[in-house]
Amino acid sequence: MAISSTLPGAVLRAICVVALVTLPSMLLPIQSKDGAQIVALVAIFGAIFTLVEYTVASPSFIEFRSAPPFNRLRFIALFATVLVLSLIMRGNEAPSTLTLVLQLLGERIGGSLDFPFSPVRLIILMMPQDTPDYTLYLIRISAGLAYLVSLLSIAIFGLLLRFHHWPRRSGAFNVWVNMPMFDPTGGGDVVKRLNRDSQSNLILGFLLPFVFPAIGKLVSIFVMPITVNDPQTLIWMVAAWAFLPASLLMRGIALSRVAQLIHKQRKREYARAAAEGLLPV
Repeated sequence: MAISSTLPGAVLRAICVVALVTLPSMLLPIQSKDGAQIVALVAIFGAIFTLVEYTVASPSFIEFRSAPPFNRLRFIALFATVLVLSLIMRGNEAPSTLTLVLQLLGERIGGSLDFPFSPVRLIILMMPQDTPDYTLYLIRISAGLAYLVSLLSIAIFGLLLRFHHWPRRSGAFNVWVNMPMFDPTGGGDVVKRLNRDSQSNLILGFLLPFVFPAIGKLVSIFVMPITVNDPQTLIWMVAAWAFLPASLLMRGIALSRVAQLIHKQRKREYARAAAEGLLPV
C-alpha cells in the first residue's frame, strides 16, 4: 500500500530525470550514434534509480527525500542550468530572440565575473592554449549564467530556512528516511558529527569552483588536453562545475539546520524532565 501511494510521484520524478538527461540532445543535433546511445543508457539508469529510491520505504542514497523542497530545488537549479546552456548552444545553429537575449545576459554576467582568480577566469584558464576564441567566449557566458543560477538556488534555500522553517513545515523530521547515509549510532555525539559534516561540506563547496579548474589543468598538462568541441560536453562540464559546489553548500546548510533542531529538541526534553523532577539530584 505504501509503495502504491508513492509510485505516481516516483514515476513523475523518473520522467523529469529522463527529460533532464536528454534535454541537450533534444535541443542540439546529435554528434554521433554512440553519443545518442550513451545518453539513452544514462537516462534509463537515472530513471530506474530514481524510481527505486522514491518507492522503497527507506532510500539508500538520496537524502532529504521526505523534506521538500530540498531535492526539488536542487533539481530545478540543475534543470535550469542545463536548459539555459542548451539554448545558448542552440543559438549557434538556430538563433532566435531568446537565444540572443541569453547570450547577451551571459556576456554581461560572465564579463562581470571574469576577473583575476575568480572561478570564471579559472575555468577559462583551464582550457588549452590553442582553444578557439569563440569556444572561450561560449565558456565565459555559460559559466557566468550557470554560476548565477547556482547562487540563486542557494539564496532561495536560505530564504526557505529563514521564513518557512525548513524542514519542520513538512512535518516531523525522520533522520532514518531523510539521511540514509548517516548512522546516528556510529559513535560520538550526533550534533557534533552533524556540525562537523556540515562544515566539511561548506568548505568543500566553497573551494570546489577553484579546485575543479586546477584539477582540469593538471589533467590537461599531464594526461590529455581537455577539448570541448562537442557542445553537449561543454554543457555538462559547466553545469557540473556550477551545480556540485552549490549542492554541497546547500547540503552543508541543511546538515547544520538538522543539528540545530536536534539540539533544540534536547534542550526542550531536558527542561521538561527538570520541571517534572525526573532528573537525578
